[in-house]
Amino acid sequence: MTDHRYYAPSGGLPPQTQLLTDRAVFTNAYAVIPKGCFSDIVTSALPFWDDARFWVIARPMSGFAETFSHYIAEVQPGGGSDRPDSDPRAEAVIFVVEGELQLTIGGQSHDLDAGGYAYLPAGSIWQLRATGQGAVRFHWLRKAYVAVEGLAAPEAFVSHEDDHAPIAMPGTEGKWATTRFVDPADLRHDMHVNIVTLQPGAVIPFAETHVMEHGLYVLEGKGVYRLNQDWVEVEAGDYMWLRAFCPQACYAGGPGPFRYLLYKDVNRHMPL
Repeated sequence: MTDHRYYAPSGGLPPQTQLLTDRAVFTNAYAVIPKGCFSDIVTSALPFWDDARFWVIARPMSGFAETFSHYIAEVQPGGGSDRPDSDPRAEAVIFVVEGELQLTIGGQSHDLDAGGYAYLPAGSIWQLRATGQGAVRFHWLRKAYVAVEGLAAPEAFVSHEDDHAPIAMPGTEGKWATTRFVDPADLRHDMHVNIVTLQPGAVIPFAETHVMEHGLYVLEGKGVYRLNQDWVEVEAGDYMWLRAFCPQACYAGGPGPFRYLLYKDVNRHMPL
């Protein structure tokens, strides 16, 4: 098993002596939510969940994320839900960053730990329980599935990062690679949730400017991102949202790999 380290927030509150300075940025092209913003007072409770709290870091709204929502969940031992999502339109990806859980899909149970990944199609019947000695923390990304006549809906699956070899970007000697959990040629899927890894000194050497909306959560390391016209330093635990067509580039700025969980919408015509 590869020795990956995934950052997971644990909440808490800053001391009264802390200066009110941080790196949080919210613009009409992008947003940056630093890890210091993940305090106890910004968590949400959700219906039918026990012993759980959620940091909502993206939601569909005017001037922000349009195609998806992104939560980081913290569930205490024995907690969870037998009715986790009340929206039958919602497909989901779960990616575990700390602890253990049992995910039951259509009556079949799966044990997941850090690095575990699950895709849940819209309309799935699923349940989740924290099974470890401590809290389990995981990313939960939700999107209203866009069905296409003539394409079957994708099936549920459970996997692990270690089951997928990173695919190197051509011409980078493996310094920039993507771990893909879904075949890009499988057009049944209308979103991809991947892991991008840049080795120390690696760069995205051009300003990507394209139609995909992005959500990026930094799992490990640190880097410097070019967002629209600004350079922004980010590190493990920070989150970035990028509007469609927001110019973006970056370089890995730390002694170790710079790795982030990446959401993007794909494979569908633009709504008119």
